[in-house]
Amino acid sequence: MKKKQSVAVLIITAVLTVLLGYTVIFGWGSHHTGAMKNIRTGLDLSGGVSITYEATESNPSAEDMSDTIYKLQQRVTTYSTEANVYQQGLNRINVEIPGVTNANEILDALGTPGSLTFQDGSGNTVLEGTDIADAQGVSTTNQSTGAREYVVELTMTSAGADKFQKATAANIGKQISIIYDGQTVSSPTVQNEISGGKAQITGMSSLEEAQKLASFIRIGSLSLELKEIYSNVVGASLGQEALTTSITAGIIGLLLVALFMIIIFRMSGVAAAWALVIFTFLDLGFMNAFDLTLTLPGIAGLILTIGMAVDANVIIYTRVREELATGVTLYRALKAGFHKAFSAIFDGQITTLIAAAVLYIMGTGTIRGFATTLAIGTILSMFTALAISRWLSYAFYGIGIRNVRFYGTTTHKKNFRFVEKRAVTMTIGLILMISVPVGMIMYSAKGKRAMNYSLDFIGGTATTVDFGKEMSLTDLDNEVAPVVSKVTGNSDVQFQKISGSNQVVIKTTELDADERQALNDALAKNFSTIDESKITAENISSTISGEMRRNAILAVIISVICMLFYIFVRFRDIRFASSAVLALCHDILVVVAFYVWSRAAVGSTFIAVMLTILGYSINSTIVIFDRVRENIPIMRGTSYKEIVNASITQTLTRSLYSNITTLITIVVLFIMGVSSVRSFALPIIIGLVAGAYSSIFITGPLWYMMKTRNGRNDLAPAVQGASGRTAGGEKKASGDSSAVPGTGRKKHVKKDRSELSSVKPKKGRNRKF
Repeated sequence: MKKKQSVAVLIITAVLTVLLGYTVIFGWGSHHTGAMKNIRTGLDLSGGVSITYEATESNPSAEDMSDTIYKLQQRVTTYSTEANVYQQGLNRINVEIPGVTNANEILDALGTPGSLTFQDGSGNTVLEGTDIADAQGVSTTNQSTGAREYVVELTMTSAGADKFQKATAANIGKQISIIYDGQTVSSPTVQNEISGGKAQITGMSSLEEAQKLASFIRIGSLSLELKEIYSNVVGASLGQEALTTSITAGIIGLLLVALFMIIIFRMSGVAAAWALVIFTFLDLGFMNAFDLTLTLPGIAGLILTIGMAVDANVIIYTRVREELATGVTLYRALKAGFHKAFSAIFDGQITTLIAAAVLYIMGTGTIRGFATTLAIGTILSMFTALAISRWLSYAFYGIGIRNVRFYGTTTHKKNFRFVEKRAVTMTIGLILMISVPVGMIMYSAKGKRAMNYSLDFIGGTATTVDFGKEMSLTDLDNEVAPVVSKVTGNSDVQFQKISGSNQVVIKTTELDADERQALNDALAKNFSTIDESKITAENISSTISGEMRRNAILAVIISVICMLFYIFVRFRDIRFASSAVLALCHDILVVVAFYVWSRAAVGSTFIAVMLTILGYSINSTIVIFDRVRENIPIMRGTSYKEIVNASITQTLTRSLYSNITTLITIVVLFIMGVSSVRSFALPIIIGLVAGAYSSIFITGPLWYMMKTRNGRNDLAPAVQGASGRTAGGEKKASGDSSAVPGTGRKKHVKKDRSELSSVKPKKGRNRKF
C-alpha cells in the first residue's frame, strides 16, 4: 500500500469511527435514530406492563393452563423476546412485557382473550379457535391490478385444515362468520374449497383493520377463555444503578483491553484497539437496528463480546511476531500473519455461528435473543479483525512505521511436556466432572434439590405489599431483602415496583400458610408504614417454561453434534472433533459443578452462562488443533507426542493473551456490578478458566491418546528427499513407504487423511509419502 493510499485509509477509518460513535452516542434527528439509548431494554432495566388474566372457568385443568401459557408466550414474544408469561394462583395468568409504559396500548394490540368460533349460515360451529395455529394481518399487491390489498393470512392446525376444507367445500358462495365472545367480528364469503391449511380473508380497508382481526383470531385460539383482571405499569426490577455500573464497567473493560493490546503488540495493538472500538460501535448499532431487547445478562454478554472480539486480533498478531522472529521482512510477516491465522479464526468463528444458528432455530424467547446477539457479535468480530485490522496494519506500514521494534518478536520456547503430564492434568479434569453427579446425589439424599433452582425455574410466591412510602430499589435490597431472606431461609428474593403507587411485589420461594404469616408479621414489625391487613400473596409458576428448558437442552445437544461434524469435515479426522467436543463437555460440567457445590441460584442467567461457554470455549481448542494440523507435514518423522507438545507451546502465548483479554472485561464487571450482575459474571469467569485449562492440558493429549491407541506408530510418516533420507536424516529402506520403528521389517502404513499436507506440490516434482 502506497503512502497516499495509506493516509487515505487512515483518514477514512477515522471519519468512519467518528460517525459511528456519534450515531451510537447521540443519534440523528429529533428521534435520535441509531442512538444506543433507543435500544429496547428488558423488564429488569426499564420496567414495562404487567397484565393479569383470569380464566372464566373456575377450575381449569393443568393441561389447559399450561397450553394457554405456552400460546400466550408465543404471542407476546412479538413485542419482546424477554416477555414473561406465568401462572399466578389456580386460574390466573400474568403477562409481563418490558419496555412498554402504556398498558392500554398493549391491551388494544393483544386483544382481550376470549372464545372464538367459525360458524356457517345455520349457526353450526365448523371451526374453533384452537384449530387456528396462527393469524397475521399483512398488506399485499394484487397481481392483476397492482392495487394494494390488506388481508389476514390464516394457518390452521392439521386437524383444523381438514375441518376447514370440509366447511369451505359445503359453503361455496356462502358466508362463514367469525364469532368472538358472542359477537360477529367478520363474515367473509367462501370463494372456493380451501385445502392445505392456509387461507386468506380479504376485503380489509386498512392494515390496522387486518391486524386487529388477526389479533382477535390469535387470542381466540387459546385453550381457555380469559378475562382481564387488572394491569399495571411495573418499575425496573434492578434499576438505574445496575445499568449505570454495567455500562461503566464496559467502558473501563474496553479501555483496559485496548491498553493491554497496545502494550503487548505495540503498533499492531493500536490497530487491534482501533478495530475493537469500531466493533463496539457496530455491535451497538446492529442491536438497535435488529430491535433486540437488552436485559442485564444481555449487557454482561455484550461486555463479554468485547473481550472475545479481540481474540482474532491476538491470533493474527501473535503469528506476525512469530514470522518476524524468523527474520522475514515486516511486510511479509504481516501478510503471512493474516494468511496463516485465517483458518484458525474461520473455523473457530464458524463453530460459534453453528451454535448460534441452532440456538435460534430451536430456542424460544431469551434463548433466541441470545443467539441473535451471539451471531451478530461473531460476524462483526470477524469483519473487524480480518478487514479493519488488516487495512490499518498495512496503512501503518505504508506511512513509514516499519521498524520491527514497533511490532516486537517472539523468542523460541522450549517445548513443555504437556502430553507427558496428561495423567495428572486429565485426572484433575475428570475429578471436576465427576463431582457434578456426586454433588447432586449428595444433596438429593439430604432431601434438597440437586441444584438450587431459582424462581425462574420452579416458581414461588408473589407477595404484594404497600409500604406507604416510596421505596427505591436500593432501599429494598438493603432493608427489605434481609428481612425476607431471614424468614424464607433463601437469599433468592426479587422485587418489582408498581409504578404510580407505593406497592411492591416481593417474589420468593414458595411459602406455605405459616410462612406467609411469618413474613407478614416480620414486614409489619420492621416497617411501621405497612398495613398488614392489606398484604396479599399468591403462588406463581416459573417464568422459564418446561418447553423453553427442553428446547435449550435440545439446542445444546444438536449444537455439539453439528460442531463435531464440522470439525470432522474441516480437520478430516474424527479424533480432532471428538477431542474438542469432550473438552467442551468438560468446560460445561465444570461450570455446572460450581452451581452444584456453591448452591448459587440456577435461573435465567444460568441458561445464558451455559450458552456463552458453548459459543466461546471451543475457540482456543480450534487454534491448537489448527497448529497441530499445520505441524504434521512440517515435522514428519517426529513423534506425535513432540508435535502436540510443540503445537501447544507455540500457541500458548496466544491462548493466555486471549483469555486475559476476555477475563479483563468480565472481571471488571464482577468487581463493579450489582449482586445480580456478579451472579452472572462469576460462573462465566470459572467457565473461561476451565476452557483455557482444557484447551491447553486436555485436548492435545486426548487427541494424542486416540491417535496412538492400541500400540499405533507414534511417528508421523517421514517425507523422502532426493538423497533417500527421511526428514529426520535417517537412511530409509529402498521401496519402503513407511518403516515401522524397532521391527526391521517393511510394513505399509495407511496414511491418515489428517496427516496429508494441504499444500499442493509444485509442478514437475513427484512427491511420495
